[in-house]
Amino acid sequence: MQWQGRSVRKPSGGRYHTSQGKKRSEIGRAPAETHIGEERRRIIRTYGGNQKVRALRVDYATVSNPTTGETKKAKIEAVEANSANPNYVRRKLLTKGAVIKTEMGRARIVSRPSQDGVVNAVLLV
Repeated sequence: MQWQGRSVRKPSGGRYHTSQGKKRSEIGRAPAETHIGEERRRIIRTYGGNQKVRALRVDYATVSNPTTGETKKAKIEAVEANSANPNYVRRKLLTKGAVIKTEMGRARIVSRPSQDGVVNAVLLV
């Protein structure tokens, strides 16, 4: 996932004859691949001088209980399921939609750790 500009091909299979080349701002970055471990983050400069926080390792998640409405900080114990990629469970990667085991119980991650820098989750009731 290196270059993130428009494709050279049309939906019909024909070619676009581009009037401009590839731009430096269209280059993508390597995925953060957030793991379970002692907290480690990186701040990255993005387009327009803005910043993103990449969570490289995280050991706690902010877990909210939908029935009671309360939110607590809970330790992440394991990754149980990940619909994005089954191999992510084996590698213990934290992504949005992953089901994690915490002190409070099983929870689904609703934030994007590699984009936001935090892990927010909702308990599965």
